[in-house]
Amino acid sequence: MKIGKILAAAAAAILISAAPAAASSVHLKGGANAEPSFADLGLSLSASGELSGLGNGDVLVTLAATGNPTSTCGNPGTNKWQAPGQNPASVTLTGTQAIPDSQIKNGNTPFGPVITDEPESPVPGAPDCPNSSWTELITDVAFTGAVITVEQPPGTVVLTVTCTIDPPSADGAISKNAVSCTSS
Repeated sequence: MKIGKILAAAAAAILISAAPAAASSVHLKGGANAEPSFADLGLSLSASGELSGLGNGDVLVTLAATGNPTSTCGNPGTNKWQAPGQNPASVTLTGTQAIPDSQIKNGNTPFGPVITDEPESPVPGAPDCPNSSWTELITDVAFTGAVITVEQPPGTVVLTVTCTIDPPSADGAISKNAVSCTSS
């Protein structure tokens, strides 16, 4: 009976050692103050960076960005657009990038650009216009924050990077001085 337990323990050890290596301390490459790069594309946000400390297996990077949209209202039946008045409530936009394990070299891989989807426009029901028969178009988003979630394997979160953008973004590359991030 004792030999059976020893064989079972040995078999379990072999199975565990044959399993793919899991990510142990995934982080942004570049040291303690490493941060991703962001660009405001007008209606979407782009993020790029490099990951380190990865194990074996596919990676999924998700970008969730929050921002304040600017909209215009159009009077039905005319081509006249009024200046922005009340703007829609803040929006959260997401995008993902799948990275196959073949792209991971020595626990490192770049990511990005991960680009969020654009907000729905025209806005259904035109809630910020004089009435619902008008057309409300979102013309820009000023981004105020972003969360990058890294999963390895997909479904298992190994890193979350939460960033604030202050002042809110304008179109183009976002200055590193305007970005502050924490990782967990």
